[in-house]
Amino acid sequence: MEYYNYIKSFHLIFVITWFAGLFYIPRLFVYQIEANQKPSPDKEILGKQLKLMAKRLWFIITWPSAILATLFAVWLLIIMPQWLEQPWMHVKLAFVFLLFIYHLKTHQFYKQLQTDTCKKTSSFMRIWNEGATFILFAVVFLVILKSAINWVWGIVGILVLGVLIILGFKLYKKIREKNSEA
Repeated sequence: MEYYNYIKSFHLIFVITWFAGLFYIPRLFVYQIEANQKPSPDKEILGKQLKLMAKRLWFIITWPSAILATLFAVWLLIIMPQWLEQPWMHVKLAFVFLLFIYHLKTHQFYKQLQTDTCKKTSSFMRIWNEGATFILFAVVFLVILKSAINWVWGIVGILVLGVLIILGFKLYKKIREKNSEA
């Protein structure tokens, strides 16, 4: 099992790049939505550039990273099948399932924005951007603590984090509105 640490390292690298893509793509969505509200020619110039950036991020980094992270994870589970008997792993896999749902929904938003049919606001996308953050916190604490019991406290912490993020978002929105009036 000399190669176990190599497989684990590749899994972690691709999880990190997958999350990097999931963190950045909603920001591009925010910029795309806001660019669509600008007058011509800014709207067309920015829209074209942001669509290209989103396409490259999504298909060159995010999707390949998701696939490779999953393949290396499956390989790890084949090497260490006893992990599937541990309750913390069941909870982790539930969060990974949620991550795939988040990823697929983000893909829907990507397709809508590429065809200019998205009805979501930039404020919605700012909040959507935090979804991957919650999943990341949950998975990291589960993997480090390896306890399905402690995940309850982790969820409470994630909910508190969510409330703080939403409050911060509202404060940021007020500051932006105040600065745009000035």
